[in-house]
Amino acid sequence: MAATLMNRAISRTETVGAFRLSLNLLRNFSAPAAAAVASPSTENPSSDSIKPKRRKKKNLIEVAQFLPNWGIGYHMAKAHWNGVSYEITKINLYKDGRHGKAWGIVHKDGLRAAEAPKKISGVHKRCWKYIPNLSKTTPATTGSAPAAEVQAA
Repeated sequence: MAATLMNRAISRTETVGAFRLSLNLLRNFSAPAAAAVASPSTENPSSDSIKPKRRKKKNLIEVAQFLPNWGIGYHMAKAHWNGVSYEITKINLYKDGRHGKAWGIVHKDGLRAAEAPKKISGVHKRCWKYIPNLSKTTPATTGSAPAAEVQAA
């Protein structure tokens, strides 16, 4: 069949047309073979290993934006740090709201390692996490003491 089509093409057109037709024939004959090879894998979805989509890690500003007051007073650390965190004291945002500068107090093993806040380096790197067990303390304990004094007086 291919030979008859080729003979007809050569007799009608020039050699360039025959070359183009031969390439088209090769392309047509090879396409169903490739589809036949690919079809068994589509019939059996259990053999396909579908990789889950990786979540994009967040920078410090993206983590802080979901916390109350932009994370001021909360503890954050880089994912690879062990026992070291920053208590955020100040954040300056750029206009886009996803970048900026941050300052904080260093904490090691839950205890303050410095008294003065310092500028946090690596704020834009995508490796930050919120540390919930070291979050800021609520003034509920100080609020209950004056109430007890009022009742006693």
